[in-house]
Amino acid sequence: MNFEAVLFDCDGVLVDSESITNGVLRDMLGEMGWSLSAEECMRLFVGKAVKDERALIEARTGQPLSEAWMARFRERRNDGLMRHLRPIEGSAAAVALLHERFEGRIACASGADRFKVELQLEKCGLMPYFEGRIFSGHELPRSKPAPDVYLAAAAALGVAPAHCAVVEDTVTGVAAGVAAGATVFGFSPPQAGHDAPAALRGAGAQHVFVAMAELEDLLR
Repeated sequence: MNFEAVLFDCDGVLVDSESITNGVLRDMLGEMGWSLSAEECMRLFVGKAVKDERALIEARTGQPLSEAWMARFRERRNDGLMRHLRPIEGSAAAVALLHERFEGRIACASGADRFKVELQLEKCGLMPYFEGRIFSGHELPRSKPAPDVYLAAAAALGVAPAHCAVVEDTVTGVAAGVAAGATVFGFSPPQAGHDAPAALRGAGAQHVFVAMAELEDLLR
């Protein structure tokens, strides 16, 4: 398929963070009066930036999503990540192999804020592979499902989006990769926090896989 670069999402692809972040969000929404099950919270918010869901949260809680609330959320989220975060099984080995194969032309393109992305990559020992090639949707005009973060990553690597492979685990992320013109590989392991294979294919993923150990062969 003549790929020249690989662009990874972070949450749910490189690091097993979704249950941690969503657990904090669920607790804090409950404190505001909106009670959600773990499954409902995952369905509503996985793959999306909390700040982009302001209208929904305000409508359901009847309270403003203030900057002070967002700061408390980030503080509690970061504390949970520092204490509990682990890499996705097989992600470190896959990243190391693809970093070598593509001569460093890999990047992390996330919808999350840069502090969170860098904290997670550092915590999981992945920063050496991505340092200087980390892109946050918070720093661009539009975040996922818009293609901006993937277009920025491809441009920084000097590779046309059509020659990039994108690795994503949510419909929102797949839509961003497809809109950028890349070929999207959907990661859909059976654990909670990842969208189902049919949903990823419906969003435009060309290939769906369930274990990171498969990725190296898929990108040959």
